Amino acid sequence: MKVQFLGAARTVTGSCYVVESGGVRFAVDCGMHQGNHEIEKRNYETDVYSPETIDFFLITHAHIDHTGLLPRMVRDGFTGPVYCTEPTRDLLEIMLQDSANIQEMEAEWQTRKQKRKGRKPVDPLYTFADAARVSRFFENVEYNRPFSPVEGVTVTYKDAGHILGSAFLEIEVCEHGRCSRLIFSGDLGKPNSLIVRDPEAAAAADYLFVESTYGDRNHKDESNSRQELAEAIAYSYRQGEKVIIPAFAVERTQEVLYTLFLLQKEGRMPVDMPIFLDSPLAIRATEIFRKHPRFFDEEMQKLLLSGEDPFAMPSLRLTTKTQESQAINNYTGPAVIISASGMCNAGRIKHHLRHNIWRPGASIVFVGYQAVGTPGRRIVDGARSIRLFGEEIAIQAKVFTIGGFSGHAGQSQILDWVGKFATKEMKVFLVHGEEKAQQALKAILEEKYELSVHSPGYLEEIELEPGEAVVTTGDPQRYQPQLNWDFLLSETEARMMQLRARKGDIEHADWAQQVEIRDRLLELNNEMLGILSEL
Repeated sequence: MKVQFLGAARTVTGSCYVVESGGVRFAVDCGMHQGNHEIEKRNYETDVYSPETIDFFLITHAHIDHTGLLPRMVRDGFTGPVYCTEPTRDLLEIMLQDSANIQEMEAEWQTRKQKRKGRKPVDPLYTFADAARVSRFFENVEYNRPFSPVEGVTVTYKDAGHILGSAFLEIEVCEHGRCSRLIFSGDLGKPNSLIVRDPEAAAAADYLFVESTYGDRNHKDESNSRQELAEAIAYSYRQGEKVIIPAFAVERTQEVLYTLFLLQKEGRMPVDMPIFLDSPLAIRATEIFRKHPRFFDEEMQKLLLSGEDPFAMPSLRLTTKTQESQAINNYTGPAVIISASGMCNAGRIKHHLRHNIWRPGASIVFVGYQAVGTPGRRIVDGARSIRLFGEEIAIQAKVFTIGGFSGHAGQSQILDWVGKFATKEMKVFLVHGEEKAQQALKAILEEKYELSVHSPGYLEEIELEPGEAVVTTGDPQRYQPQLNWDFLLSETEARMMQLRARKGDIEHADWAQQVEIRDRLLELNNEMLGILSEL
């Protein structure tokens, strides 16, 4: 049996693991690669997947970094079933179509640029029609009901507690009279999350493929996160400015709404402060949440039975039309704006940042993971300015990073979950995490549970046999991503221009400003050296 890692290998996007055994080839997840230019180029390397040879997909949950390439697979020859839970299916139908619209708009914009340069038009990664075709391949599964997609493979979906309908997978693969048990965690949730149930316990396995997004740290508890959000709201309310919350449309938006509902009940949020949910996708996703209350945790179900609905607060205003979204920026006075995308790399959130991130009294509140290379990550990491719609804009708003809203398990929660079924013979592969987080988690897993732990690289192949795992390289040269020299050179030139501009500022700065400018010059210099090292 062989497993190849086609994504989320030392990164946190593009989850896809292809398993081959006994003439069967199937994949767990099929996510879109998100981040810097080189990582996103992987979305177009469809020949790596050989979609026409994949017998079926097992989807853990609906997030685009786990599902966003399904339309591309269908477009390029995949015709098998796509297994997922019922809420995942409903969410995917709207999320993939939304993603396709983004791909088409992006291609249209790039084509206009290309035409001005006398170059060929740009094709979208996939189209709305491609996304719509995926629906015909969906097959619903239930938690804790084993099924066999093909002879020799048995799959059990269990609640991962990450988002509505999310699952981790227990897979038994039998070949030549010998059987192996594999567990793919998908995105593992944490206990006591809002809305969804706690992650279920797993059974013992030979091989564990576990996410490591927060393998190097723990989250603050829910009450601390609620307090931090209350502080952000109070800060901007006093200044008469807005609170901007970039949030993923599925689960994170609904958790933020629930938290705002609780703050209102506790008297810690002004009743005259409107809440704009400015994301058509998040609005549709919230309706799907309402459709599946049996997947909620006990507390949420009791709340609904009592007649209270966190998704229908009097102060909540839903904006689906473009004109309504634009009108928010003309609204004077404090307000909360929840918009997508969660990493600020697309969608309406970029417009709200453009109108507010330069305002000293505004707040930017991050409630989810920000991948390397995304605008959100640059803001969280302390950038002094950010480029939006071709304009360099100063970051003067107060930035809050509230980790307690994360739908991912923190380090101690991953360890607790693994500890319930770990055996010394189990082989562990860390996926869906950056190298720093994986190194920290690897060290603890090896020391605490005496486990054999490996962090696979992109396109790496693993030969699995009962009791052992052999790392092979496949054909790495064939798919080795090429550096985009034009991109790197343009980035270097941009840093040089920023260095020269800041140097000129020193002549008119006082001592404190000079220190600040010096620190930023050093940051820009380090960024430039990093780019030059790639050249």
